[in-house]
Amino acid sequence: MRISVIGCGYLGAVHAASMAELGHDVVGIDVDQPKIEALSQAKAPFFEPGFEELLARTLATGRLRFSTDFADAAGAAVHFVCVGTPQKRGEYAADMRYVQGAVESLLGVLSAGELVVGKSTVPVGTAAGLADLIEAKVPGALLAWNPEFLREGFAVQDTLHPDRLVYGLPAGADGDTARALLDEVYAPIVERGTPKVESDYATAEMVKTAANSFLATKISFINAMAELCEATGADVKLLADAIGYDDRIGRKFLNAGLGFGGGCLPKDIRAFMARAGELGADQALTFLREVDNINMRRRIRMVELAREVCDGSLLGKRVAVLGAAFKPDSDDIRDSPALNVAAQLQLQGAVVQVTDPAAGDNIRRSWPQLDVVDTAEQAADRADAVLVLTEWKQYRELDPVAFGTLVKQKRVLDGRNALDREAWTAAGWTYRALGRRAG
Repeated sequence: MRISVIGCGYLGAVHAASMAELGHDVVGIDVDQPKIEALSQAKAPFFEPGFEELLARTLATGRLRFSTDFADAAGAAVHFVCVGTPQKRGEYAADMRYVQGAVESLLGVLSAGELVVGKSTVPVGTAAGLADLIEAKVPGALLAWNPEFLREGFAVQDTLHPDRLVYGLPAGADGDTARALLDEVYAPIVERGTPKVESDYATAEMVKTAANSFLATKISFINAMAELCEATGADVKLLADAIGYDDRIGRKFLNAGLGFGGGCLPKDIRAFMARAGELGADQALTFLREVDNINMRRRIRMVELAREVCDGSLLGKRVAVLGAAFKPDSDDIRDSPALNVAAQLQLQGAVVQVTDPAAGDNIRRSWPQLDVVDTAEQAADRADAVLVLTEWKQYRELDPVAFGTLVKQKRVLDGRNALDREAWTAAGWTYRALGRRAG
C-alpha cells in the first residue's frame, strides 16, 4: 500500500520506518527541514535502540522516503497523523494546534476512498470533530482512530509486535471500509493473531489516556506507600514484592522512587483531567490530581534526602547525578525528574555534575546552567554524594568498591531503588533510598 505519515517526530518516524518494514511504500512528511534531512540520511534525531538500523534498512529498500512537501502525500491510500499534542502553556489541556493543522493540510491532497488515521493522543471528542471536517471538505474520505502504545526504549518492538491493536471506526459501511484498510496495513500483525479491539471513536481516544492514568496511579500508589514506609521504618521494596505476588495487583510498575516523567504520562493525565472538566465529569478524575501531587513530591523529597546526607547543607557540596533522561534507553528529558532534582540541588548551592549515556547533548541545549560530563566516573570525582536518578544498566552494574575510590564521601542515594543495597553497604557506602531504611 501507499502510506503517508504526517509528523516525523518520535512516534511518526518510528511508525513510518516500521510500515516500510512491513512492505508498504511510505512517505514521511514534516515541516522541520533539518529533521527530514537527517532522517533521509538514516540519522535518527533521537535515541531509540534499534531504530537507526531499521531506518537505514528500510531507506535502502526504496520503500521509505521523507519530505517537507504535503503534495508528496497525494495518492496514498492511508494517511497516519502522528503529530504531538503537548500540554498548553499555563494550562492542563492539550494543545491541539498541530493535529488540527496536520489534518487541514491533508485536506488539500486527500481524495475520496482514502483513510486518515489518527495515532496522536488526543482529548476524547477530537476524532468526531475531525471526521465531520473531512466529510465536509472531501466527501467519501474516512477517518479512523488507531492509538499508539509505544514505550520509549521499545518503540520498534512495540510497533512491529504490538500487544494489541485498537481501531476506532465510523459507523456502518464506512466502518467496514476503514477496518479493511487498517487490516491491510497491519496484515502481518493481524495474521499473527494479535488481539484487536474495534470500537467507536470516543473509546479508542480514551484507551491511551486511561492506560497512562492507570500506570501513573500505580506508580504514585507505591510512592505514597514509600512516604508511609519512611514514617514507620518499613521497607517499600519488600512491601512491593509482597503485594506484587497477588496476580490482581502484579509487581510491574510498583518500583518506588523518583516517580514518572517524560512526554506522555504527566501531560496525558493532566489533559485527561482538563477534558473531564470540560465534559462536566471532573469529579471522576479528581484522584489524578493527587496522583500528580504525589509524583511531584518525590522530587522534593529526594532533594531533602540529599541535604540530609550532606550534613544538613548542600552549600559547596559536590554532587554527582547519574542519569538525566526520564527513563533508561532514552534520550528524552521532557519533564525529567532527574533534571528537576539536579537543578534544585544547584539552586541550593551544590556543585552538581550530571551525566547520562544518551541525553548529554539534549541537556546541554535545554539546561545550559548544568555542568554535564561524559561518564559516571567523571561525575563522581571527589563527590560528597552520588545520586542515581535514572536506572541505566551501566549504573546498576557499577562496582561499588572501585567507584568508592573516586569520591570524597561514600554516600549514595538510590533514586530508583535499582542498586544492590547490600553490596554498596558492604563496600562502605552510606545507602539511602526513598521508602527504605538507611544502610
